[in-house]
Amino acid sequence: MKNIIMSWKYPSILLLGIGVSNVGEWIYFIALNLIVLDMTGSPLAVSGLYIIKPLATLFTNFWAGSLIDRINQRNIMIFLDLIRSIFIALLPMMSSVLLIYLVIFIINMASSMFEPTSMTYITKLIPAKDRKRFNSLHSLVTSGAFLIGPAIAGLLFLISNPTIAIYINAIALFFSGLLTCLMPNLEKKSIPSSGGHNISIQQFIKDWTVVLKFSREKKYIMVVYVLFSFVMIVLAGSIDSLEAAFAKEVLSLSDSEYGLLVSIAGAGIVAGAVINSFLVKWITNSILIGLGTVLVSFGYIIYAFSNTFLIAGIGFFILAFFISYANTGFLTFYQSNIPTDVMGRVGSFYSLVEAMLIIVTTSIMGAAAQVISIQITVILGSLVMMLLSLILLTVSLSPSKSGRYQVS
Repeated sequence: MKNIIMSWKYPSILLLGIGVSNVGEWIYFIALNLIVLDMTGSPLAVSGLYIIKPLATLFTNFWAGSLIDRINQRNIMIFLDLIRSIFIALLPMMSSVLLIYLVIFIINMASSMFEPTSMTYITKLIPAKDRKRFNSLHSLVTSGAFLIGPAIAGLLFLISNPTIAIYINAIALFFSGLLTCLMPNLEKKSIPSSGGHNISIQQFIKDWTVVLKFSREKKYIMVVYVLFSFVMIVLAGSIDSLEAAFAKEVLSLSDSEYGLLVSIAGAGIVAGAVINSFLVKWITNSILIGLGTVLVSFGYIIYAFSNTFLIAGIGFFILAFFISYANTGFLTFYQSNIPTDVMGRVGSFYSLVEAMLIIVTTSIMGAAAQVISIQITVILGSLVMMLLSLILLTVSLSPSKSGRYQVS
C-alpha cells in the first residue's frame, strides 16, 4: 500500500493542478463572455472570442514544438501558468474590446503551447502500465470541472460580479503553477536528445521535415490520430458551434430549457467518466478509441434528428457519456506510440492542422446553416462523423495492429 501511495504521489499532485486550472478556466470563460457582452451589447463581439483560440494556435504551433522538445518541459509549464495568470489578472483593467482581444490572444498562445508540453511531460512521468488509469482519472477531473466551474461562476455572479470571477481564475492558474513546482524535474540530469537550443528558421523547417518523416514511417499511427482528431475535435466542435441556434430555432427551447439541456450533457460526461475510471482496466484501447468514437457519433445523430427536448436530451447524454472512453483510449494510444523526443513537434504540428480545419469546417457549417437549414446541416455533419467513426473502428480493430494498443 505504501508503494502504491508513493507511486501515485506526483500523478495526484498533477491531477490536482489540472483540476484547479480547468475549474478556473470555466469560471473565466463564462465571466469573459458576460464582460464583453456588457461592454459591447453585441453577440458578434462575443463570437469573436471563439475565433481567437484557433488563430492563436495557428500563430503559435508552427514554432512551439521546436521549443517544447528542446527545453525543460516542467519549467515551461510553470512559466506558461504564471504568464496566463498575470495576463488574465490584467483583463478587468482593459478599457476596450480590442485590448481584451489582444490579451486573450496572448493567453491562448500560452494555452496552445501548454497542451503539447503537458502531454510530453505526463508521458515521461507516468509509467506505461499506469497511463490508462491516469488518463481515465484525467477525464474524470476535467469532467468534474465542466460542472463545478460553471456552478462556481454562477454563485460568484450572485454574490459579486464577473470581474471577481476573472481574478479567481488568475489565482487558480497561479496556484496550478505553484503545484507544478512540486513536480519532479525529469530533465535535470539529462540533455534533450533533439540537440541544441539555438532555434532558427532552418531549424523549424528541419523539425517539420522530422514530423513529416515520422508521419510517413508511422502511417498507421497517424491515420488513427487524424481520424480521431477530425471526428472528436474538428467535426464535433463545428457541430457544437450551432448548438445554441439549434436549441432555439429547431427545438424552440427557452433559455432555461437550453440550460437544462447543457446540464444533461454535463451529467453524462461526469457519469461516463466515473464509470470509465472503474472499467478502464478491463477494456482494451482499441475498443475505447473505436467503439467510444462510434457511440459519441451515435449520440450526435440522435441529437441531430431530434425534434423534442426529450430526444435531444437522450442524444446529449449518450454523446457526453462516451467522450471519456474515447479520449482515454486515444490519449493512451498517443502516449504509447509517439516517442517523447518528438512528441512536442508532432503534437504542435497536428494541432496547427486541427486549428485550420476547425476554422474552415466551422465556417462551412455556419454558411450551410444560413443557406440550407440548421437541422439539415447538423444532420449532415453528424452522418459524416459516424462514417469516419466506423472507419476508425475498423482501423483500430485490425488484428495485425493489436500490438499498437498494448500498454504494459
